[in-house]
Amino acid sequence: MNSRSSELFAAAQKIIPGGVNSPVRAFRNVGGEPFFVDRAKGARIWDVDGNEYIDYVASWGPAILGHAPAVIVDLVRDVASRGLSFGIPNPFEVELAQLICEWMPSIEKVRFVNSGTEAAMSAIRLARGFTKRDKIIKFDGCYHGHSDSLLVKSGSGALTHGQPDSAGVPQAFAGLTISIPFNDVDLVRKALNENEIAAVILEPVPANAGLYFPRENFLSILREECTKHGALLIFDEVMTGFRVARGGAQEIYGIKPDLTTLGKIIGGGLPVGAFGGRAEIMDQLSPNGPVYQAGTLSGNPLAMAAGLAQLRELDRINAWKILEEFGAQLEELMPKNDATTFHRIGSMFCLFFAPGPIVDLASAKRSDLKSFAKFFHGSLKRGVYFAPSQFETGFISTAHTPNDIERTAEIVREVL
Repeated sequence: MNSRSSELFAAAQKIIPGGVNSPVRAFRNVGGEPFFVDRAKGARIWDVDGNEYIDYVASWGPAILGHAPAVIVDLVRDVASRGLSFGIPNPFEVELAQLICEWMPSIEKVRFVNSGTEAAMSAIRLARGFTKRDKIIKFDGCYHGHSDSLLVKSGSGALTHGQPDSAGVPQAFAGLTISIPFNDVDLVRKALNENEIAAVILEPVPANAGLYFPRENFLSILREECTKHGALLIFDEVMTGFRVARGGAQEIYGIKPDLTTLGKIIGGGLPVGAFGGRAEIMDQLSPNGPVYQAGTLSGNPLAMAAGLAQLRELDRINAWKILEEFGAQLEELMPKNDATTFHRIGSMFCLFFAPGPIVDLASAKRSDLKSFAKFFHGSLKRGVYFAPSQFETGFISTAHTPNDIERTAEIVREVL
């Protein structure tokens, strides 16, 4: 007899492309069919067939306090009773903006949007408007959403302009983007010397091709080179912002970007994005300046209230200390062998099915994808839900417990 999830997926495939509203959910990277969620609470999710899982996807990052935390749900319920969206300024957007600027000193002014994609797209437009230059540099494996200028992979040569990474992206757009291997400072210098660059954009800790880290001085060299050449440095902290530290990855590495993009954590589980930075740059945005950007639901009271509640609760309980302890516990308990590499920063982690070192997209792609698919399904069968792709990152929440972490490590050892 078919499960309820199978029935729903069959119905979805008839009316939704691929049966999903975001590609990785289709399980194409691991085989099989996705399950459908009925409810989630704390560190657990239950599917429509009644199966229970310890969750390490956390809605792809936002659920840092776990699912449906009362502190967020109660406030959102109260705010919703007074109106869902007005298209008029509301107090929550001012309060959340003040908190973001306080916690991330590189951000002097911030504007809210509705997704990380929109934040990155807008930051690139702003950088081009501010510098009056067109070309940008990005890094292989760093994902900044699905806007045309950023869906670009490396060209055939080390420094040829990028090639479209998706059908529907004009070559002319991709031609304004130079994509470079992460951690390669020599190519960055060469690209900046040979081109008029508006901005260099990167995830300071890439978390969309697995999880790997900047080499020592890589970020500080980027900062120096951007300043030297008059290019803006943009940190995409949609994932790392307020998760790896109170002030994001830029606090950990001590680097001050010109612009920062945010999302996930700052919406408390509701759709959100933001970009901010130096006041002189942000003041180029309309209505003050010539760079146009707008959004009907930007700064809506539900997302702003949810984000505000989440950030305040994170601060109240000193969540980053708790998350570091859980992360260190998981790292300590993970099996050590020559066939896998475990990476972690704070509450973010990835188990690569490849030997180290893994420092960029090319080394991450050495992973054994068939072994990962077996590992994924073996873990799922035993009640642990990891992301259904080798090239995604896992997330721990404050709702996990030491027993959850211990049970997870037991299952991982058993499956391996």
